[in-house]
Order: sequence, then C-alpha cells, then structure tokens
Amino acid sequence: MALNSSIEWTEATWNTVTWCSHISAGCAHCYAERMALRLQAAGMAKYRNGFRVTTHEKELLTPQSWRKPHDVFLCSMGDLFHEEVPPEFIRRVFNVMRACRHHRFQVLTKRSVRLKQLAPDLPWPGNIWMGVTVEDARNVNRIADLVATPARTKFLSVEPLIDDVGHLPLDGIDWVIVGGESGPGARPMKKEWVLSVRNQCEMAGVAFYFKQWGGTRKHLNGRELEGKIYDAMPVAADRPSATGLLALPQSVALRD
Repeated sequence: MALNSSIEWTEATWNTVTWCSHISAGCAHCYAERMALRLQAAGMAKYRNGFRVTTHEKELLTPQSWRKPHDVFLCSMGDLFHEEVPPEFIRRVFNVMRACRHHRFQVLTKRSVRLKQLAPDLPWPGNIWMGVTVEDARNVNRIADLVATPARTKFLSVEPLIDDVGHLPLDGIDWVIVGGESGPGARPMKKEWVLSVRNQCEMAGVAFYFKQWGGTRKHLNGRELEGKIYDAMPVAADRPSATGLLALPQSVALRD
C-alpha cells in the first residue's frame, strides 16, 4: 500500500497486481507503464518482470494491518481483471476487501467483459466500489457490463477523455470522474466534451468529479471547470470502525 496518494479522488493505493497490456486507445500513453519501467530500471523487486502481469501474494495481508480507515484505489499499476490474473486470485483479493470493511475500496478496470463474467462468484459488500474506464464513445458498452454486476456503488472513470463520449447511459451509475491525459504526448481534451459529461451527470443526479485538464504539465492547467471545482462523491453507507475488522478467510492465506 502507498499512503498519501497523488490521485485526487482517493487516499491510498494497493497493488495486488502490477503490469498490464494495452486494450484500447486510452492505453496509448499509460502512466503506469512509464512508472513501472522506471521502477524496474531502479531495481525495485516488485517490478522485476518488466511490463508483464504479476500477482503479489504478500500484498494480500496488508489492508488488515492498516487500522485507520482509508479510501483505497486497487491496482493503480495494473488491472485486477486482466486475462492473465487467475480467477482464484481475484476471489482472494475480494475476500480481503470483504474482511477489511473499515476501508473503502475503489476498483477500476477496462476489462468489463471479464468483470461481468466473474462478478456472480465474488462477494460484494458495500465497501467495494466498482468502476470501468470509458475514454471515448467506442467504449461506452463497458457501462452495461458494470451495471450488470452486484456492486452497490458503481462509477465511471472518463479518463483520459480523448474524444466525445456522446450519450452515457447513467442509470445505475453513482459517480463519474473526468480527466484529461497527462504526461509526455498527452492528447488534448476539449472543453465541450467535459461539459457534455457534466451536464449529463446533472440531469441524471449522478455525482460529478472533475480531476484535471491534463497536458504535459498538468499542474499548470489545474482542475477548475468554468471557474468551479467539481469534487462530488457518491453517497455511500458509513464504514464501520476498525474495531469491526473481520478475520481473513482461510482462502486468503499466503502460498509457500
């Protein structure tokens, strides 16, 4: 886990899976790929396999040792629902999240088809928020896969927003995050694309969060939209205190 995450809409990150592979246009300038390659070059053991999908058994016990409640973004450096991640490992990760109900876990994937396939066999307590990335109109179909899951809180990451997404079917969606691409080669994001998503969220009563304009120097562009900061979060049930921590199920035990 990493505390004090620089990601504006969360507090911490927990990487049970690292590395990934490109699946759609939004992956072209992947920040995680750039960062992981730097960490590999620096000799960090967790990233020794290059840009190949790797599961990390030792990470499974970490959230239970973190007593203070946190919002935790799962797999900021990979995709839990990547085809190379075994279903058994995914279930074990979900069992950890179920046991650690004092945290609120934010899970995000581009692989919505696999999410929909595996969802019936996973536990879905209220502290697991499930989301999909929708970077352009070609990937709006991921929303239907998300809505089909039993997750109680569902969200969209419309980042990097690289084209007009058009109409978003927001029935069943609780939260939408929008952000422009950042870093080397960042593709521009048009204001009208952002306003379209904001207006649709307002019409549907969905919490809207504007993360950033992006760009090669994103800190200079800020995150104001028409002079306002949009940082709404979905309404969710309060988390139990750390004293309500459940014992980890036997299926989470580390492998030799």
